[in-house]
Amino acid sequence: MSILYTLVRYIYLKEFFYLAYCFTQIFSLGFIIIYSQLFDIADFYKDVCIVFASFFAVAFAFGFFKGQILPSIDSKKELFLISSLTIFALVIVVYHYMLFSYLPYTIIYLLLLLSVIFNIKEGVKSTLLHIFAWSLVCLFLFILQIKSIYIKSGYIDLILIAFMLEAILFTINLANKYKELKMANEDYENMLLQQTKLAKTGSMIGNIAHQYRQPLNNISYILINLRNKYEKNKLTKEFFYNKYNQIEEQLHFMSKTIDDFKEFYSPNKEKENFLLIDSINRAINILQPLVKQYSVHLNINFNTSEVTKVYGVANEFSQVILILLKNAIEASKDEKNPIINIEVSSQNGLIKIEIIDNGIGISKTNFVKLFKPYFSTKKEGFGIGLYMVKLIIEKSFNAEIKADSLEKGMKFSIFLEKSF
Repeated sequence: MSILYTLVRYIYLKEFFYLAYCFTQIFSLGFIIIYSQLFDIADFYKDVCIVFASFFAVAFAFGFFKGQILPSIDSKKELFLISSLTIFALVIVVYHYMLFSYLPYTIIYLLLLLSVIFNIKEGVKSTLLHIFAWSLVCLFLFILQIKSIYIKSGYIDLILIAFMLEAILFTINLANKYKELKMANEDYENMLLQQTKLAKTGSMIGNIAHQYRQPLNNISYILINLRNKYEKNKLTKEFFYNKYNQIEEQLHFMSKTIDDFKEFYSPNKEKENFLLIDSINRAINILQPLVKQYSVHLNINFNTSEVTKVYGVANEFSQVILILLKNAIEASKDEKNPIINIEVSSQNGLIKIEIIDNGIGISKTNFVKLFKPYFSTKKEGFGIGLYMVKLIIEKSFNAEIKADSLEKGMKFSIFLEKSF
């Protein structure tokens, strides 16, 4: 069962140490079958099994542990410590072999134990767990003198127990290693999300400049009007406060723009209930200069009277909308009358958001690659935008996103659970 489990793991994850361990187990099983004399097989094949099991045991041990093979020694104190631990390890390994009389598992134990000693500063958790468990087994059997009792009583050979314990330990270690890989993958996804945002920083800064140019011009004209009125002694209280209020409106707009960008680039991962419209508007405000630049008709239609709230990370959803809208703008900007529609509807506890454009669309060949990482139809594209969209929707919101190629343009549909 352990052999089959390991083989399936290798097929799905393509990690070499799974394959190496699978062959170690196969040849170990062959050795045990011949050793137990269940069948009339020549002892020569037992030696063959030992050799190949030992070879794959070495391959597995080197593939399984983390860190460098050779130790990094920076002081005499470290040299003394590593030397002492290495001698101690060799003594324990000799007893391990005397106890089980099976070379492949002793090889695994030796190499993993040395890897822990040589990389003690790095913290090799999976390897340390394997070594700690085997050491406890050896210590327990040594104290109770189980080897002598087994030889005198004629019980089942200890190699059979070793075979079972090794399989159990490996399964436990796999669970621990999978947990480490999952955590590393989550860290990578977070880093990729931030890189996606940073990759767009240049264009976003340009958007801020566009956003600020108009209100700054307005403020400049208002101040010129105020100065002219003052110089001509025609500045009334009513006129002054009217212009004062106009300046406040422009400053409020500029402040809101900064808040939108600050919220968008925040690394906050705390989930909460948030209003869908706020998250959508934040993305639209950031992209407003592009909308104006290309004269895009951007329409938002809320086809529901309910207050649409969802549970998740608000700025991540803004990131999703921003990527989809920016792609839609770039796809439709060369059209005579570029149109982008955002349709929001609610039914049976689900919220559906559709983003539809009348742009150039995508070919059937490229459509199947749409959400793949590092695929882009744009020369300057990074190819991680739509990949991040799918990742955020599926992983962070536990939701679904679909793409449809229309006769003219594209449609992206997001299905989210409503938050009550």
